[in-house]
Amino acid sequence: MNRTSNRASVSPTADARHLMFEDLEKLGRILVETGDVAHGFVQGADDMDVTCRDFSAFDPSRPLAEQGSGTLDALRAAKEEILPLLAASIGPRYLGFVTGGTTPAALAGDWLASAIDQNATGPEGSVNAAVEEQVINWLCDIGGLPRDRFDGVLTTGATVSNLLGLVAARQWCGKRVGVNVDADGASVLPDLAIFAASPHASMVKDLSITGIGRNSFTKVATLPGSEETDLVDLKAKLEASDARGKIVIASAGTVNATDFDNLNAIADLCAAFGAWLHVDAAFGLFAALDDRRAHFLAGIERADSITSDGHKWLNVPYDCGIFLTRHISVLETCCRAFAPYLDTKADGNSYINRGVENSRRFRALPLWMAMKAYGREGMTSIVRANCDQAADLAAWVRSHEKLELLREPKLNVTMFASLGSDDDNRALLDRINATGKVFLTPTIYGGRFGFRAAFSNWRTQDHDLAIIKNAIEMVL
Repeated sequence: MNRTSNRASVSPTADARHLMFEDLEKLGRILVETGDVAHGFVQGADDMDVTCRDFSAFDPSRPLAEQGSGTLDALRAAKEEILPLLAASIGPRYLGFVTGGTTPAALAGDWLASAIDQNATGPEGSVNAAVEEQVINWLCDIGGLPRDRFDGVLTTGATVSNLLGLVAARQWCGKRVGVNVDADGASVLPDLAIFAASPHASMVKDLSITGIGRNSFTKVATLPGSEETDLVDLKAKLEASDARGKIVIASAGTVNATDFDNLNAIADLCAAFGAWLHVDAAFGLFAALDDRRAHFLAGIERADSITSDGHKWLNVPYDCGIFLTRHISVLETCCRAFAPYLDTKADGNSYINRGVENSRRFRALPLWMAMKAYGREGMTSIVRANCDQAADLAAWVRSHEKLELLREPKLNVTMFASLGSDDDNRALLDRINATGKVFLTPTIYGGRFGFRAAFSNWRTQDHDLAIIKNAIEMVL
C-alpha cells in the first residue's frame, strides 16, 4: 500500500537553520552591535534631517536571496540601506500628527518584550497578564479614573480602541432592548444612532469596519470657532431620535484645536436619553497630569468607554493603544475566543477576550518600564513642558508680522499660517519641511489651510524651539 509522505524528499531542516544556530552562539555580539546601531540613530536624531524626502534608492522590488548571510550582515545592510532613509520621528522637532518619542526606559522595555517574546493573551503560565493589569491600574490612577469602576486592555492604537468602544456600545445598546448583537448580528439592531461633533478620522474609519457606515452618524454642531460639541444641538438631536440604541462620541482633546467637550453635561444627556458615552482621549487623557489643565477632563469618570494612546504622550514605542471601560463584561462578551485549546483554569484576566487579536505582543512591558523608571512626576514633566512649548510657539507667531495664529492652544498643538493665500501656505509648508530642521503637518481650520505643530516628544527643549523658529523665518 502506497502512503503519501508529508516530508519533502530533501528536508531543509538539517542545513537551512545552521545560520540561526550560529547566530544564537554569537547572540551577545549581535545584541551589542545592534545596540550600537540603535544608539547611534537615537543620539543622531537631534542633528539628522527630520524627514527623508527621497528614498528612491531603496528598491522594494528586489528579489529575496535564496541563501542568507546571517544577522550581522543583515544588520550592516539595514544600517546602510534603511536607516539613512528614515524619519527622525523619535527626535525633538518632529511635530507632525501627535508623535511621541521613545524614552530610554520604554526602549529597554520594548527590547525586552521582543527578547522574551511572550504571547500576552492571558494568565496561563506567565505573569504577563498581571503586569498588564497593573499597568491599566496605573493608567487609571494618572487619568483620574477610579480603579474599582474601570478596567481595560492595551491595543495596537487608538483606531482599535475606538473600534472596541463602538463594538461594546452596540452590544450594550442591544442588550437594553432585548437583542444580542454579538450572537445574532448587527441586523437585530438596525436603528442604532450615533452622535458626534468632531469625530477623529479613526472613528469614522471604525464606523466602516463595524458595518455601521462612514456616513451613518448624526453630525452635531460645534460651538462657534471651536471643535467643542454644542450641547444645545446635541440635546435637540437626541430628543428628535427615535432610535432604540444611541451612542454619543465625545472628545477630550480634539486633533486640531485640542478642544475638550463638557463631559459632565454630555454625561447628563446620555443618562437622560439612555445613550452610551464614548470619549476619545487619545492624548488628552494625560492633561490630567497638568494641574493647570486637569479641569478640562471633569466628568470623564462618567464615560462608558475611553480611548487613549501610550505611543503619543507617554512616549512608548509603537504600537500601544489603551481602551478603558466601565463595562468590561460587555467587552468580553463581544471579544470572546472559543476553542478547547484556549481554555484555562489560571486566575487572572484573559486579554485575548478583550480585544481584536488572539496573538498579542507584550505591550504592557514598555509602559511598565517607563512608569516604573520615571513615575508620575516624569510623565507630568513631559506634558507640562510640551504644553509650555506650544504656548511659546504661539506667542512667537502672534507677534510675527507675516504669520497668523489660527487658534490659541489649549494643550500641546499650535495652529498657524502665513498671511497669504491657501496656495501660498501650501508652498510655505513645503519649504518649511524641506529645511530638514522641523516637520509640520497640514490642517484646515476655520476654512483656512494652515500648519499643525504638535508637541508630544520628551526630548524637545528650548533650543529646539529656537531652531524651529529660525527654520520658519528663513523660508518666509
